Amino acid sequence: MTQTLNTRPELHEHVMLEHRRRPITRSAARGAIAAMAMSGLRRLTGSLGMLPATPPESVIERTAPKAFHRVPVRLRPATVELVHWAYGAVGGAAFGLLPRGLRRRPWAGPVYGVLAWTAFEAGLAPALGLHRGHGGAARLALLADHVLYGVVVAASPWPHENR
Repeated sequence: MTQTLNTRPELHEHVMLEHRRRPITRSAARGAIAAMAMSGLRRLTGSLGMLPATPPESVIERTAPKAFHRVPVRLRPATVELVHWAYGAVGGAAFGLLPRGLRRRPWAGPVYGVLAWTAFEAGLAPALGLHRGHGGAARLALLADHVLYGVVVAASPWPHENR
């Protein structure tokens, strides 16, 4: 005779703990994937001349110039991408911490992306002394890729489990 979750409270507690962790883990994975999507959009906007340098590159140059310059030149673009994907994963995990009812709203992802962009533009960039002299096209490109980030991070292939 098998025991159910109701008769094994320790198992029920373990399952519930794992269930609470999944949205954060999955959101972190979606955050990394969203950062990859942003990179693709930035490649397009950069090739169109809308964006001279990417924020992840600027942040790394400003916060860890010695470490970054020790990276061989041929590996620097890959390093920037990996750091950007890590930022994306952290942002995705933060999205996963939001209340489920909020994450399920159709506007939650795009708004989250806009808030992330605003936090960078109004908080992080000035705090790091990053030059924010981008023109309107660059700002629009950065806003668009952050909206894309939010859309992807809020998407869920398991809506019945994780939204």
